Formats: sequence, C-alpha cells, structure tokens
Amino acid sequence: MKTELLYLLLTAILTGFLWIPTVIGYVSARGPLTAAGYKAAPTTPLPDWVNRANRAHQNAVESFAPFAAVVLIAQVLGISTGLTRGCAMVYFFARLAHAVIHLSGTGVLNARTLVFVVAWGAFITYAVALLLHAM
Repeated sequence: MKTELLYLLLTAILTGFLWIPTVIGYVSARGPLTAAGYKAAPTTPLPDWVNRANRAHQNAVESFAPFAAVVLIAQVLGISTGLTRGCAMVYFFARLAHAVIHLSGTGVLNARTLVFVVAWGAFITYAVALLLHAM
C-alpha cells in the first residue's frame, strides 16, 4: 500500500471512531435513548467535554472529504512523491492531535487552531503539488 493511501486509511479510521466519545457522553449524561427520544431529541444540558467531542467529530468529517479526494485523484493519476507522502503523514498526525486537543479542552497556545492550520496546510500543499504536476 502506498504511503498516501495508508495515511488516508488511518484518517478514515480516526474519523470513523470519533463518534464514540460523543455517544458515551450522551448515554452517561442522559441515559439510554428512549422511544420518546427518537421523536424529539432530549435537550437537557450536556457536559462540556461531550460538546467538544461532538465538534471534534463533526470537524473531522467535514475535513475528510477534500483530503480523501486529493489523495485518491493523485493515486488515479499515479502521482506519489516525497512531498505527497509527507503531506499525507502530516495531515493524519495533525488531525489526530486536533482531536486529542479538542477533546481535552485545552486552550494553551491556541493549540487546536494551530494543529488545524497545520493539517489544512498539508492538504493545500498536497492539492497544489497535484495541480502543478497535472498541468
């Protein structure tokens, strides 16, 4: 498996697991969902960490599709360089750090924003390298 596809797979697995803390939080705060809860979602307040877990998952889902598209297009075109491999690796580890920092709730040095920008930078660098190579 090419490095870029490995990191795409790891990013997909990470994104696919990030819903779990949210569900654990919902159940621990509100109890199991009842039949009435399917008709109208409960509105009782949730602990802050549950809201952060939900936002971390939503952010991961929103960021995944563009990254996946760039990686898959590069694979179809047969483009794999040291830069694309590095971008895929940096993207995954920045997304992992983003999730951990988001869940922890730390605001030290704007770490969550910093790692988000690192991941976005890796994505943009990958996309631009793909565009330049394809032209």
